[in-house]
Amino acid sequence: MESFSDLIKAARETKGLILRQVAAAVDIDQAIISKFERGERKPSKVQVQRLAAFYGLDQQQLITAWLSDAIAYSILQEHNVVEVLKAAEEKVTYLKALQNEK
Repeated sequence: MESFSDLIKAARETKGLILRQVAAAVDIDQAIISKFERGERKPSKVQVQRLAAFYGLDQQQLITAWLSDAIAYSILQEHNVVEVLKAAEEKVTYLKALQNEK
């Protein structure tokens, strides 16, 4: 399973680009993009969208990788991961139902 950082690094390398070129095109500092690629820093959703557009990647797939990384790392050390994920899924379903009622 590829992480967000794996996906954007592979996209850059496939296109034969250096960090400086990507940074100029997406208006994100090259040191920050380097940290994204190494998994040392997490981008904002807007930055994820910019990178998806620039690389021609499926935006939803890249956002899914980004969000799933954030969730996985935030609960990695917990003992009841499955229960946490089930509870989160139930809460999301409930909250979406509330939003649809408005």
